[in-house]
Amino acid sequence: MFTPALIYSLIFIVIIFSITLVIAMYSTYAERKVAAFLQDRLGPNRAGPFGILQPVADGIKMFMKEEIIPDVSNKWLFILGPSVSMATCLMTSAVLPWGSGLTIGGTKYPMQVADVNIGILYVFGVVSIGVYGIMIGGWASNNKYSLLGALRASSQMISYEVAMGLSIIALVMMTGTLSVREIAEGQPGGHWNVLYQPLGFLIFIICAFAETNRAPFDLPECETELVGGYHTEYSSMKLGFYLFAEYINMFISSAVIATLYFGGYNMPFISRFVTDPNTLSLLGTAFLFGKIFFFIFFFMWVRWTIPRFRYDQLMNLGWKGLIPLAILNIFLTGLIMWATGKIN
Repeated sequence: MFTPALIYSLIFIVIIFSITLVIAMYSTYAERKVAAFLQDRLGPNRAGPFGILQPVADGIKMFMKEEIIPDVSNKWLFILGPSVSMATCLMTSAVLPWGSGLTIGGTKYPMQVADVNIGILYVFGVVSIGVYGIMIGGWASNNKYSLLGALRASSQMISYEVAMGLSIIALVMMTGTLSVREIAEGQPGGHWNVLYQPLGFLIFIICAFAETNRAPFDLPECETELVGGYHTEYSSMKLGFYLFAEYINMFISSAVIATLYFGGYNMPFISRFVTDPNTLSLLGTAFLFGKIFFFIFFFMWVRWTIPRFRYDQLMNLGWKGLIPLAILNIFLTGLIMWATGKIN
């Protein structure tokens, strides 16, 4: 019943799940430290050496705080909202390849939970479900600030999904596949897709900021206008789920960007010096996480550097700026492929 492949898959799922949660947890610590550095402050420095136990203290605080469900709220939907947000952000990593594979006992096992041939469509499908968690939570709170934040979030995410999808179409045209693994494998030796799709990458990363509700697109939780946005009425771990989901989405977005545009786990020229396939695969995984950490830092850097957009500016950028640019990118990609003989 429990075959070696099934046991390996279950262990790998637990490992990826644990790594995702730990990185999301310590992203909160990193965000405070990056903000402190940019603002010439110290940041967290009380809980443990250099403040490294601050995320643990925050987690304990979230669990220990009183849980309040407003009398005027829709109780079951109020509980469902953060649950949907947390579940969808954890599901997205299922199709991402974290390495070339491990050989154990003469059998090669993939470092990927599920290698589906429509991996990109899966990612977009799960991401589009995530907006329901925010919308349900904001509506169920029966609070005007929560509802306005949820409306902003849903409008923003739906709008920027269009440009993000169009930017990926050009990448799919160039690579000829929807499989995330095949896209990663098609970038060996430093032939990263960002070199061939610079405009598509720029559109994608801007949309990633909007999809994750990160500054300068954090209008759904704009403190100066909406108190706390869609999670105004939430407390305890329900609030923690929403905050945690944001950092998990940031980690997954960084992993998707690194995989689609920056070669994923491919390390240029390393195969000349390392011959053992397992060592090569683990080094590639470490290289991938290095790229992911860079993009997480980039998310944080932008947050503390660029001021927040007005909502009309955000919508104008999405509909009048990014979507026409994405369509132009598709046209240029097709034209170049036709000129080079890759399509008839």
